[in-house]
Amino acid sequence: MTKTVGVVPTDTTMRLQSLRAIMADPSYNIDAYIIPSEDSHQSEHVGNSDKRRAYISGFTGSFGGAVVTQDTAIMFTDGRYVLQARTQMDSNWEILRIGVGTTVTMVDHLSTLKPESRIGVDPALISYAEAKSIRNKIKRNNIELVPIATNLIDLFWTNKPERSKETIFFLKLKFSGLSLQEKLVQVREMIKKHGATGLVITGLDQIAWLFNLRGSDIDSSPLFYSYSIVTDDKVSLFVEKEKLTEEAVQNLEGVEILPYEDIIDQLKLISESSKVKIITDSACSWAIVEAIGTENIIEEYSPATVLKLTKNKVELDGIRKCHIRDGVARVKFYAWLERELFENNMDLKISESEAADKLFEFVLEQENAVRRRTNIISSVGSNAAVIHYSPTKGSDAMIDKNKIYLVDAAFQYFDGTTDMTRTWHFGTPTGWEKECYTRILKGFIKIDDLVFPSGTTGYVLDPIARMSLWEAGIDFRHNTGHGVGAFLNVHEGPIGIGVKPYFNDFGLEAGMVVTNEPGYYEDGNFGIRIENLVIVVNKETPNNYGGTKYLTFESASLCPIQTKLIMPSLMEPREMEWLNNYHKLVWDKLSPHFKEGSYEYEWLSRNTAPI
Repeated sequence: MTKTVGVVPTDTTMRLQSLRAIMADPSYNIDAYIIPSEDSHQSEHVGNSDKRRAYISGFTGSFGGAVVTQDTAIMFTDGRYVLQARTQMDSNWEILRIGVGTTVTMVDHLSTLKPESRIGVDPALISYAEAKSIRNKIKRNNIELVPIATNLIDLFWTNKPERSKETIFFLKLKFSGLSLQEKLVQVREMIKKHGATGLVITGLDQIAWLFNLRGSDIDSSPLFYSYSIVTDDKVSLFVEKEKLTEEAVQNLEGVEILPYEDIIDQLKLISESSKVKIITDSACSWAIVEAIGTENIIEEYSPATVLKLTKNKVELDGIRKCHIRDGVARVKFYAWLERELFENNMDLKISESEAADKLFEFVLEQENAVRRRTNIISSVGSNAAVIHYSPTKGSDAMIDKNKIYLVDAAFQYFDGTTDMTRTWHFGTPTGWEKECYTRILKGFIKIDDLVFPSGTTGYVLDPIARMSLWEAGIDFRHNTGHGVGAFLNVHEGPIGIGVKPYFNDFGLEAGMVVTNEPGYYEDGNFGIRIENLVIVVNKETPNNYGGTKYLTFESASLCPIQTKLIMPSLMEPREMEWLNNYHKLVWDKLSPHFKEGSYEYEWLSRNTAPI
């Protein structure tokens, strides 16, 4: 098994012993315990106080659920994280990969437990949909899923971090484009359309979008812990009021502000009405739904989720503008890295984490940059094969001109969210590295250059990015792209380009924002990925058969794509034309921000030259 450079697995022996002792206590008497990765809002990325699965296992990836019995400890995760899990977890744990090409699921495993088994879970941390799925599967074997309101991990988590006390601020209309009242009109129209009397919102990004508020409770996203209930004549926000700035409070006129922890009691009060019908979505926990009553819910996508997928004009303008500044920062970074490594000091060593810090430093120089940092994947050689690798200071690798170097970084600006990956080789790449890179680039270009009917789903588009890779018998174990928020989550569902079933739920429409990021990864050798954030835009076509409108993608990300790694013989003329046109765009947009004759200016000129 190949280990990531410098990573020491977490010793989980004592933690597992503590959990198993509690499980055996007559107060609980359970045979298995599920530890989800999510928080009470089903967030992909969670605050430090909610990283229970990471604490019990040592695995820090954003996706994966753990199941512990008296004899076993199993981590279920997908292909993006298997290699990372192997490096972070000790021998107490078994890792099972789930997803495309596999047959194992957590539910399947739980159904194999002995009859009469009791499986415990914190009902606040598991969605109602997942709890229902598990119960339906395991009841065939007379196995019970038991909600346990007391989180068992918290009972022995020493020095557990407290939840953030950071302020919650108002996002000005020059960035958001629509006021709370304007958004409420749209939300209430959709509530009525579904025949509902109200909506409970538990997704943190939905609440931040609706109320035009942002916070810092989760490191990688500008979110804050909260709930909301919207009815025809009332809107309530459940939040720690003392965290709201004065400006935020002033812009919540007409909003009932209640304590965060009151959400369950308020839902129980509402559910006492015989005519209540509340919309709940996939972010609603089992605990939330039980408080409402299953007979009182309408399971639909939250109107807030649907509405924020299509960005308004102000948001789109901001996204385009912030990507210019983001591109400036990245050009400064790559020019700095090349100069420091190979011109100023041939003996200088720069680590993966030092390079990541320098990139963030250049970003913070830019207007509207937010001092909240997502994980920067700065990875050399075999570390780049770990799809969501995170360098650790003191134990990370040094950048080596003879190895692939991959940087995947997303940043937050008041006027938008960016996400870009570039792969570089500062020496002489091998023929295989060049072939892999070129095949990835071909798929990347085919997606970017695609023209498709309005309403086409990302599920349908995904194979196009993989065709050239498939011709060589290779592939990648992640989606081709994900939705992106407007100064919100870097990963914004439920749209994307990939094989997740829910990517078929919504067709792509003008104003939506996704990433385009095919890749290829060889364990113990290298990893390659190219990623741009793209905006779905209308496309004029010679014909509009049946009145169909057509769409294409507009690249918002601006940074050169290294041509040294390209194998020209594999490239089609149209693909070469696309690359030259893209590099002209990058030059036209970014070169005015550098002094003519400066190192950055010359670096940009070299790396956007036609080929």
